[in-house]
Amino acid sequence: MKFSWAKFFFVSIAVFILLVFFLGLNKSNIYNTKNLVGQSISAFSLNSINGLDTVNEIKLKKNNFTLINFWASWCKPCRLEHKYLLALKKNNSDLKILGINFKDKKKNALKFLLELKNPYNFVATDKNGKASVIFGVYGIPESILIDKNLIIIKKIVGPITESDYSSILELIK
Repeated sequence: MKFSWAKFFFVSIAVFILLVFFLGLNKSNIYNTKNLVGQSISAFSLNSINGLDTVNEIKLKKNNFTLINFWASWCKPCRLEHKYLLALKKNNSDLKILGINFKDKKKNALKFLLELKNPYNFVATDKNGKASVIFGVYGIPESILIDKNLIIIKKIVGPITESDYSSILELIK
C-alpha cells in the first residue's frame, strides 16, 4: 500500500479538529472572578461623567473603603440594586462609592441618577467598556469592594442583594 500525502493531510486535519473540539468541551466556561479577591487593583484613570475631573487609584487610597459599582441606565438589574447603594452611602462614612457608568449615553445616565437619586461619591464614565476589563468586569452590574491599600476584599457579579449589603457592612466594620 502506497503512502498518500493527501490522505495523511486530511486525517491530520480531522484529528486536529477533533482534538480542539474535545479540549474545548473540557474547558470551564463559567465566569469566575473569585481569584481577584486578595489582589490589588491595577492603575487606572477615568473621566467624570461631566468631564471636569478624573479619578484614579491614587485618589481611592484616601478612602478607608471604596465600593466600585459598574452600572448603566439601560440595565434593569442596576435598578434593583440601587436601593442598597443608597443605603450604603447614607449609613457609612467609612465607605465611598465610585460609580462607573458603562457603555451608556451621558443624558440617559444623568436622567437615571436624577430619577433614582445619586448614591455615588464620584461618577466616572467608561464609554467603550475598555476600562472595565481592567477590573475583571465583563457585564453589569458588578461591584468591587476595596480597602485603602487597593486590595479587593469582595467581588459581586450581578446586582447587590440584601445578603451582599449585609456582607459589605460586616466587612467594613
